[in-house]
Parts: sequence; structure tokens; C-alpha cells
Amino acid sequence: MPHRERHRTERIGWLRAAVLGANDGIVSTASLVVGVAAADATRHDVLVAGVAGLVAGAMSMAAGEYVSVSSQADTERADLERERAELATDPTSELAELAGIYEKRGLDPSLAAQVARQLTTHDALAAHARDELGHSDALSARPVQAGLASAGTFAAGAAMPLLITVVAPGAYLIPAVAGASLGFLALLGGLAAYVGGAGATRGALRVTFWGALAMALTAGVGALFGTVA
Repeated sequence: MPHRERHRTERIGWLRAAVLGANDGIVSTASLVVGVAAADATRHDVLVAGVAGLVAGAMSMAAGEYVSVSSQADTERADLERERAELATDPTSELAELAGIYEKRGLDPSLAAQVARQLTTHDALAAHARDELGHSDALSARPVQAGLASAGTFAAGAAMPLLITVVAPGAYLIPAVAGASLGFLALLGGLAAYVGGAGATRGALRVTFWGALAMALTAGVGALFGTVA
């Protein structure tokens, strides 16, 4: 029975978009809630601002990620079209170029030429896409998947501080939202690092630090404008 290996690079497309979306959802919504609450707004006003931030942020993440990854996909397609044209007009040079790539990776010239010929006979464009351009199925751009993953995870992340806003006592709303959100961020950062094969502690610390800084700054702004008003 064939042995099937699964590598973490196969997750990189959806994992990056999902982590970015959830992290941004928690940080931006928690910061918005803390900042508005620090300006002595009512719980209703805080919730309205938070829900508006959730909807706007999810749509912004979806659009931004879709446009960004679509640009990557356009570049990949353009590279493939250029490579297809070069294979059609100058196959000898393309074959030599492919053999040169294999030589640089450690094959002796005769074996590199043999490998290049066999792969060119099998699927020349696929060989150049993989070994010259660095394209692969695992890392290929998927705009719709990236956009949906970002929007969905942003909304899920943003819902966490909003839930705390609903249930926390009014006098403790700010510390409750800030503390719970930092806990969510630490969990997210550790989990994302673990899934990606990195150290969970380091992943948790880096997202928690930036989340704490964002909330501290927005709380300061909210308190300042609340005092001025």
C-alpha cells in the first residue's frame, strides 16, 4: 500500500489566512470595545461599536485577502503562460535550463540531462513550473478559499470579546474584555504555532504582546477623548 506523507506546508495557504483573520478579529474588536468603554460609553454603545467592527472587519478581511491572493494567482498564471510560450518557441534552451537546475542541486551533468529529458517528455510545463518557478499545488494561490477563511475566522475571533462584553459586569468590563482577549490570543498563537510545527510558547507570547499593546493604546485614546468630551 503506498505510503502517504502529509507535510505542514500543505496547510500553509489556509492556516496563514485563518490565523491572520482570527488574530485580527480578536485584537481589533477587543481594542475597539476597550477604547469605546474607556470613553465612558454605555454598554449598548460599546456593543453597537463592536458589532459594527465585526461586520466591517470581516468584509474588509475577505476583500483584502481575496484581492491580494488573486494578484498572486494572476502572477502565477502569467509566469506559466510565459513558460508555455518559451517551451513552444525554444524547447532546446528550456531543456538545457532545466538540466542546469538539476546540476545545481547536485546531479552530475549526464544524469541531470537524462532527468530533464524524461520530465520534459512526461510534462514539460509542470517540470518547469515546479523546478524553475517554484510553483506547487500545496502553495498555489486560492483566492476564494483565502477570502472565506479570513472572513470566517475574523468573525469567530471578534465574537469572543463581544461575548465577554455581554456577560461582564459593567464595572469590570474593560479588564474582563482585555484579560479574556489576551487569553484567547495566547491560545490562538500557541495553537497556530503548534499546527505549523513551531514552539507554542513563543507563538503565544508574540501575539499576546501585540494584542496587549493595541488594547493599551486604544484604551488611552478612549480615555483621553472621553475626558475631553
